[in-house]
Amino acid sequence: MYIQSFSKKLLLAGLGAGLLSAPALAEVSAETAYILNSLLFLIGGFLVMWMAAGFAMLEAGLVRSKNVADICVKNVALYAIACIMWMLMGYNLMYQDVSGYFGTFFSLWSPDDSTALAEGGATYAAGSDFFFQMVFVATTASIVSGTVAERIKLFPFLIFTAILAGLIYPIQGSWEWGGGWLNSEGFVEAFGSEFADFAGSTLVHSTGGWAALVGAIILGPRLGRYSADGKVRPMPGSSLPLATLGTFILWFGWFGFNGASQLAMASAGDSIAISNIFVNTNMAAAGGAFAAAIVTKLVYKKVDLSMVLNGALAGLVSITAGPDTPLPLEATLIGAVGGALVVFAVPFFDKLKIDDVVGAISVHLVCGIWGTLAVAITNPDITFMAQLIGVLAIGAYVVVMSAVVWLALKYTIGIRLSDEEEELGSDLAELGLEAYPEFGRGSQKLSF
Repeated sequence: MYIQSFSKKLLLAGLGAGLLSAPALAEVSAETAYILNSLLFLIGGFLVMWMAAGFAMLEAGLVRSKNVADICVKNVALYAIACIMWMLMGYNLMYQDVSGYFGTFFSLWSPDDSTALAEGGATYAAGSDFFFQMVFVATTASIVSGTVAERIKLFPFLIFTAILAGLIYPIQGSWEWGGGWLNSEGFVEAFGSEFADFAGSTLVHSTGGWAALVGAIILGPRLGRYSADGKVRPMPGSSLPLATLGTFILWFGWFGFNGASQLAMASAGDSIAISNIFVNTNMAAAGGAFAAAIVTKLVYKKVDLSMVLNGALAGLVSITAGPDTPLPLEATLIGAVGGALVVFAVPFFDKLKIDDVVGAISVHLVCGIWGTLAVAITNPDITFMAQLIGVLAIGAYVVVMSAVVWLALKYTIGIRLSDEEEELGSDLAELGLEAYPEFGRGSQKLSF
């Protein structure tokens, strides 16, 4: 495997060198590089922003009809709050001087392009970088909403989102993407290499998964989800076609998530790398969906659509930590392992009576861990121990911080709907309206 990867890199390097030697593809000017790099960030950013629609549709399809409007409100509101918190404090916490976090609290971000095109200055517009990094934190928050759906109050959830986006996410992100201790010389000496997370299997997906796991445990399961004898009561979602649409939107947006994480597009080498990242991202999703379909057929004798959808997402999460190094077949296998893991992880959490409405913990936490560890398989420069330590450190931090916030909310303003409100549905209880009024409880009050 290492030989194949090394041969591929040599081939690509040779192709890149040959292309760059051609007059038509000579080295671009600093200004052109600046434009191309900024364009990559902006295109990648709006593709990842479109994933917010994917999460909204996936979750709307997998919750019951009486909770669809509420989950849509949560997805729109969490995106807006995450963006605001990223501007107020998140960006500077993650990318500024990480030795003094508290000095950057509410240090309002503003664009500074004064060094643009100057010698040794920036190679992309400041706003393009801010926008691209901002949509990542919104993705992290979206992971939580689906897990705790159908029984959490709206405003406590939004308060948690604000703290996750403004404090929890950027601090752990600074350890890796902000040049923090996971990339320090001491870490390399201790564990053989830096911690590597190319586009966020751990920093984005596992972080959201850990926060969701803690929230689900503290919140408790939905009414009637688990019987006294340990059986799981099925609670089918409102629309599997809607969930399927959400999955394809997420699949589409993931090309920006992983591809633009190359962070440069001003050379033939970067263009080759981005192209390979696109291919590997797509193949991992295909492997995950296919594996989930095969495993559910073997285990349950029927193919489960919701598992196939989560299998595709599991493949995407699995490849996100290292989409730049595998061969396409290797990426397919990494995604396939993720797709198989989801099939077994979902019932595992149900046995523990951890109620995850959309399977986000299984997809984003379990496969985020797997994908981060798998980097060491296809990248010989990265050690398994470095990956494991990074996963454990970030997991411990997010769990502790999330528990503090969730418990503080629980014992102050409360986080859970009453039994009567949950039975009625969060649409009517929280919003006073229904997503499908012609078919909901409100239609029963109409007289003709």
